[in-house]
Amino acid sequence: MKLVRILNISLNNLSKLELLKNLKSGVVFTPNVDHMVKLQYDREFLQTYLQADYKVCDSQILVYASRFLGTPIKEKISGSDFFPAFYTYHRNNPDIKIFLLGGKQGVAQRAAKRINSKIGRNIVIGAHSPSFGFEKNEQECIELIDMINQSGASVLAVGVGAPKQEKWIIKYKNRLPNIKIFLAVGATIDFEAGNVKRAPKWMSEAGLEWLYRLLVEPQRLWRRYLLEDLPFFWLVLKQKFKLDNLPTTSIDERVV
Repeated sequence: MKLVRILNISLNNLSKLELLKNLKSGVVFTPNVDHMVKLQYDREFLQTYLQADYKVCDSQILVYASRFLGTPIKEKISGSDFFPAFYTYHRNNPDIKIFLLGGKQGVAQRAAKRINSKIGRNIVIGAHSPSFGFEKNEQECIELIDMINQSGASVLAVGVGAPKQEKWIIKYKNRLPNIKIFLAVGATIDFEAGNVKRAPKWMSEAGLEWLYRLLVEPQRLWRRYLLEDLPFFWLVLKQKFKLDNLPTTSIDERVV
């Protein structure tokens, strides 16, 4: 499987259709610019990322960066695009049973109803919105694990924000033996519930989805987009002109 290195991780260079066809089991993360910046200083997040089976591009800006670096990524595969493509692709596959974990109170349940109505069967068989800070409450996490295990789900979609969702998946995945596919989906559960509107398609394709989200939620997102994510562009320049020796994800990965 071909890989494209951007900063200190390698992304799987797949189209959405290729990922749908290949994904039989494993952990899927969808890195964006914010993830890339966090991965530079959060060692736990980096070690978590290295354990994912698939890391696919969730940002048109990363697509532009890959072209600038001379290793173009085929396609942007955001979690909010891939997840509906995934459940639609598996519409008639009885082995795919999804559990949604994320969103504020009642949001996951609302998303489940909308998805099942759209698909015409109960492809989502469990949904839960955890409490704020649940990841620090071991008892709540144990109860969540029991809930997921008892649901009969084979797919777990976690949408509680990065790096929380990725760290939670890797920490507990071995205690979820029935789950074959783990998806870190960010705000996707909110989108599926109709709780939050997505950017218009033309903005997403132009790499301006961040601007739409900033305009919709300025108080929550201004710091991320206008301050915290800016170092990404300098780091890409340093990689392009070999101004820094950045570690790759592992010595046996094939970079294209």
